[in-house]
Amino acid sequence: MDDESTEDDVSQGGAAEDGSGEDDSGEDRADEHLIREAEKIAVALGRMFPGLCEVVLHDLRDPDHAIRAIENNLSGRQVGDSATELGLARIADPQYPSVIQNYPNQFPDGRPAKSTSIGIKNAAGEYVAALCLNLDVSVLSPVTLALSNLVATDTEHRDRPLETLRDRAARELRQAVEARAAERAATPRSLSREDKKALVRQLQRDGYFDSRDAAQTIADLLGVSRATVYNYAK
Repeated sequence: MDDESTEDDVSQGGAAEDGSGEDDSGEDRADEHLIREAEKIAVALGRMFPGLCEVVLHDLRDPDHAIRAIENNLSGRQVGDSATELGLARIADPQYPSVIQNYPNQFPDGRPAKSTSIGIKNAAGEYVAALCLNLDVSVLSPVTLALSNLVATDTEHRDRPLETLRDRAARELRQAVEARAAERAATPRSLSREDKKALVRQLQRDGYFDSRDAAQTIADLLGVSRATVYNYAK
């Protein structure tokens, strides 16, 4: 009886383990199905507003290659590019707002944009995708009087953009600055003048100044002027 009971337990345990694997696989298939359905929406929305509204679908399961689809491309990004700041925020915090609507943004060439980002959760309550709409409001500027409601953005987001519509060069630079400050048990702004100078020179040696906006980004992080950053780099 004991042997039979043991065999039954092993058999049942094996079945339970197999069932767990099937559940995981089922969740993956469900997430993929959800993202594919969202991709249809992205394509349809983008094609409805050609030359006016870029629609991007992010697969947040793979943040380094998050862009799953980009319709009516206005920002110059490509399928396989990384997630934006909003995508990373949602990955880090399931309680992050699911909809951020009508916030001011900017395309890499300087054109103003009005953006909306919609987070998509799976049945487990985890963000697996995000659908983002970026409206080129510069196209509408000649008729802003008649379309004032359309181009208006929420005032609560004007002080600081929530994201940049380009790849993560600026974000990687910020991470490098914060990491070096952390090595000295400090924040970037609390570093001494000599430490800031050493940090800037190290960033220059590491090639971070190759980015067009690197000096301004570093200046903002350190709480100094752009001219000071260039002086530190000498």
